[in-house]
Amino acid sequence: MSALERRSSMTLAAIYGLRMLGLFLILPVFAIYASTLPGGGDHLRVGLALGIYGMSQAALQIPFGIASDRFGRKPVMMFGMVIFALGSFMAGTSHTLDGIIIGRAVQGAGAISAAISAMIADSTRVENRTKAMALVGISIGMSFIVSLVAGPLLYQVIGVPGMFVLTGILALVAIAVIKWVVPDAPMTVHAEELGASAPRDSVFTAALLRLHFSIFVVNFTQVAMFVVVPLALVHDAGIRVPHHWMVYLPVTVGSFILAVPGIIWAEGRGYMRAVFIASVALMVLTMLGFAFGYARPVPLITALFCFFVAFNVMSALIPSLVSRTAPPARKGLALGVYTTAQSLGLFAGGAIGGWIARSWSGEGVFLACAALSLVWLVVALFIRPLPRHAN
Repeated sequence: MSALERRSSMTLAAIYGLRMLGLFLILPVFAIYASTLPGGGDHLRVGLALGIYGMSQAALQIPFGIASDRFGRKPVMMFGMVIFALGSFMAGTSHTLDGIIIGRAVQGAGAISAAISAMIADSTRVENRTKAMALVGISIGMSFIVSLVAGPLLYQVIGVPGMFVLTGILALVAIAVIKWVVPDAPMTVHAEELGASAPRDSVFTAALLRLHFSIFVVNFTQVAMFVVVPLALVHDAGIRVPHHWMVYLPVTVGSFILAVPGIIWAEGRGYMRAVFIASVALMVLTMLGFAFGYARPVPLITALFCFFVAFNVMSALIPSLVSRTAPPARKGLALGVYTTAQSLGLFAGGAIGGWIARSWSGEGVFLACAALSLVWLVVALFIRPLPRHAN
């Protein structure tokens, strides 16, 4: 990668990671914090508070993606970060579960993930795009590591409200980074050049829909499991909240060290499809491991490790495949559809996971995730590898 490609990819990946930090930072502690609020014992409402962020994102990702094709990436990104900051402050100043749900919904309305991904694609040559998208995966993985380690510690110092406010402040800093640090990059093809071509003809293809379904499942399982896992660590594994980082840190760092060479090997040797299918199979086994062993410390921690291996691999491979499969003129729209599927997964994972936990059990949440991942495995078998230098 050239120096400009590295600078663009790293700064944009950092901003993407900040957006995910708005979700991840509260994941390891929110179910515990919510239990102290009126109505916080209702798993469905807790799941809704975690997942509503994804619903508002899902509603606005495609409009923001189209806007980035039409008006430019940076203006859309800065506008979205303002909305994200506003929602963070609303959630941080609310002391009711319903108020937090509203704040989370506003947070998600700053739906700039598609614009960021499209700008990364604009800023890199096709042969370096997987590396650039891998940096996005790294930023998401680092957000996980920081959140899962810092979340329990920050919970003891500033609480969940303070964590929301901190996220809002960081969002305002990110606006300055977008304005003055992120290099400008010309869009590959402007939307005006498309003439009368129909977006659905080039965006809603079978190949792209398989990838959109993939990211939906990844994020569904990610949020659904955190409706249950933090409480399991406390009540079943006997690990107090301030000590949760002792579990999350080695698990996430170790999985990251294992996943990154796999990503590089897959791209360099042309085995992206094989690694993709293997990661989906690992996700199925992981959810079954959770279902039958999450109440015991060793199976729980082992399953967490396997989940993060699969998650880190998918966080790099799926957006790279989407950006290379989509036509250049429709990258913003295609990535808008992709991030809509991602956001719907966040919402559905929180809402459905919370409903299953309330109506059935923690085991039920993981069995549902295992069943969905099994469907995903069948879908993944139909994914075909792209040429090494496909757009």
